[in-house]
Amino acid sequence: MSAQDWEAARRRLHFGQRFLGTVVRVPSPGAIGIFVDIGLPVTGFVDVLLLPSEAERWPTTGTESEFEVWWADERPQIRLKSADPLFVREDFAQWLTRWRPGGPQEQGLPVTVADVPPSASEAAGGDAHAPQAPVGV
Repeated sequence: MSAQDWEAARRRLHFGQRFLGTVVRVPSPGAIGIFVDIGLPVTGFVDVLLLPSEAERWPTTGTESEFEVWWADERPQIRLKSADPLFVREDFAQWLTRWRPGGPQEQGLPVTVADVPPSASEAAGGDAHAPQAPVGV
């Protein structure tokens, strides 16, 4: 996908927008995150920071579930969050208040209007759930 095509697609995305998706890859359960096909020409990705602390609770390859747009920046990838509380970190409400306090007010807004989120190292906050950059996406 060209940068121009990605920008056009990104302008149509809104925070909290939901997609039915299928988990297509779980490269390192408990360490990186999961890749999700949401029927668009770009990959969806759920970061380890948004998933349960126990990898056994993560959705497995082939799992169909609903996912929300969490972030989309200049990289042609859509960051997602599971809409199913079973697949979200246990302390999500507290984590959201600390690391993305404006998150609830962003719901429904175009992803292009948001500021850059905290860096991965800031978001990790010393947590064992430190995010890893997806490889090959």
